[in-house]
Amino acid sequence: MSYSSVFKNNLFEGQNVLVTGGGSGIGRCIAHELSALGASIIITGRSQDKLDQVVAEITEDGGSVISIAFDIRDEDAVKSAIAKVVDTCGPINHLVNNAGGQFPARLEDISLKGWEAVVKNNLTGGFLVSREVMRQSMRNSGGNIVNIVADFWNSMPNMGHSGAARAGMVSFTQTAAIEWAHHGIRVNAVAPGLIASSGLDTYSDERKKVISTRSKKMPTKRLGTESEISAAVVFLLCPASSFLTGETLRVDGGVPNTNINYDIPDHKKLPAFEGFHRAEYSDFVKSLKE
Repeated sequence: MSYSSVFKNNLFEGQNVLVTGGGSGIGRCIAHELSALGASIIITGRSQDKLDQVVAEITEDGGSVISIAFDIRDEDAVKSAIAKVVDTCGPINHLVNNAGGQFPARLEDISLKGWEAVVKNNLTGGFLVSREVMRQSMRNSGGNIVNIVADFWNSMPNMGHSGAARAGMVSFTQTAAIEWAHHGIRVNAVAPGLIASSGLDTYSDERKKVISTRSKKMPTKRLGTESEISAAVVFLLCPASSFLTGETLRVDGGVPNTNINYDIPDHKKLPAFEGFHRAEYSDFVKSLKE
């Protein structure tokens, strides 16, 4: 089996794509699809074991991939890692800032350490990687950057630290798109809603109940898939989006448009797209996709 992408074969042939947080979840899926479309992939993350597993998968599927482990929150580590990638692989044609993370908590219960950790994960790290890729590669050769953010549009209760950081990343995306345009760099973002991925399994049983209830209130009556996020990323990296920069593409099942005055009838008329041949879901996550 191979990745069933809706995009044409060899779309990214001869191009290098760096995907942060490529060892699991959405990042893993994005790396697989871009590899299937001919790109040479560089995946990063903090866990070398996870990266090794994805490298083995992509290699087995016939793709070209290497990995490098580092912490995107560490400025010196980012500088060194990007220098190594450019020295080893040549120019970085595309960057997907996917790495991030958060934990559920009310604002009054978040410590300064917890707040700063989430902001560094979801905002500072993406800035540092983008800046170094621009300085060390794209300033000379141009390229595309896609930042993964989140559905924070109508507030983000129990995830206020993440919402603040993601909003900052959207603003960063808009500003970078202007300041770096003359270098031939486009900068856009994808804002996923609730996505059926391995990350949901890390939540408590109480939080899982909330997620399950929420999925029934969505216009789609289901969660999104990793493949649906990956497809949006591929579109923003490919020539078809050449006149798009500074934009954030919402891939959220229409949740921000819901209204307390209207109950959406139950249905199964908006089926999921699943192109990822190696997608792995727990029983809990499978139940949310249906």
